[in-house]
Amino acid sequence: MSHFQWSDGDLLLVCHLQPNASRSEFAGLHGDALKIRIQAPPVEGKANTELVKFLAKAFGVGKRDIEIISGELNRHKRVRIAAPAKLPDEALVSPAG
Repeated sequence: MSHFQWSDGDLLLVCHLQPNASRSEFAGLHGDALKIRIQAPPVEGKANTELVKFLAKAFGVGKRDIEIISGELNRHKRVRIAAPAKLPDEALVSPAG
């Protein structure tokens, strides 16, 4: 299974978050999920807010176009990105092998 799929022009991502990182960035794959390092701590929704901001910038969409579908209180999340304008290579990496 891939960490991303397309659904009616929207991109669905399976993400594994690492909060409290030195900076927000894509960090390859973690099992069947895209690992994303997030600068914010995992308290009071700060990591989710930073994730939405980071993904909006990376995919060239507004923050309102990012929706956390599942995993709101978990490191493992499913995210919908409505009609992404950009597709960063580091986000759509293929598993090795």
